Amino acid sequence: MSAARRLPITQVDAFADRPFTGNPAAVMPLEEWLDDDVLQAIAAENNLAETAFLVPDDSDEADYELRWFTPTVEVALCGHATLASGHVLLSAAQWRGDMRFRTRKAGLLTVARAGDGDGDGYRMQLPAYRPVAKPMPDIARAMGGDVVETLAHDGGYVLIVYHGADDVRALTPDLVALGSSDTLYIATAPGAGDPSGADVVSRAFAPGAGIPEDPVTGSAHSVLTPYWTTRLGRDRFAAFQASRRGGHVGCRIDGDMVELTGTCVTTLVGDFLL
Repeated sequence: MSAARRLPITQVDAFADRPFTGNPAAVMPLEEWLDDDVLQAIAAENNLAETAFLVPDDSDEADYELRWFTPTVEVALCGHATLASGHVLLSAAQWRGDMRFRTRKAGLLTVARAGDGDGDGYRMQLPAYRPVAKPMPDIARAMGGDVVETLAHDGGYVLIVYHGADDVRALTPDLVALGSSDTLYIATAPGAGDPSGADVVSRAFAPGAGIPEDPVTGSAHSVLTPYWTTRLGRDRFAAFQASRRGGHVGCRIDGDMVELTGTCVTTLVGDFLL
């Protein structure tokens, strides 16, 4: 019997300032790509919202190629696992100020240090996805609550807007009704009076991708940032994703990109035996 192959794995709580908050992601740097069914099986074994796989990029465009897998599918964009990947790589390369990632469907993404100290966190650039108003009575019914408006982006995102943060926190969506596609459903409202102190509060659900409720969703803020900067009349705001774990996200619009800021905590370092 041949010896097991050892693949490095680091688990990171992204958009977190302490363990057990934010959104956990597994980060696995590889020397070369494994077969897709193996990558998917590893992500299922990890059983986290996302596993990020990295391979050194052979172009001058980026440092690494980056792909993300939920326990059931490969996704086109994952923000929190991108932030976690930047954290792992920059922690190992203290002389570097940023890391650039080439992705298959989301373009070039960058994670940079937000300041000079380890606790200053990171700045991450993701594409801005501008949602368009669209009546979706079936989705509004499945989400529940008193819906103000619904919007959609054709990348697989639906934005459901509520009056206040309490409405968002109280939601108990019909996940079976929402689980017929890989759509990410984002519930959001102004954060006035919320204990988080944030300008904007949200929750995110992707039951069709194997994630009933995502703890803190970077890609959701690719949709939230253009919507709320327009509505608030300014180029930045503080957001809080009000899941059970919870997490703070700084949001700024920058042309056709959004800049998200957050901190990360490493919780596990080891080897995956294949």
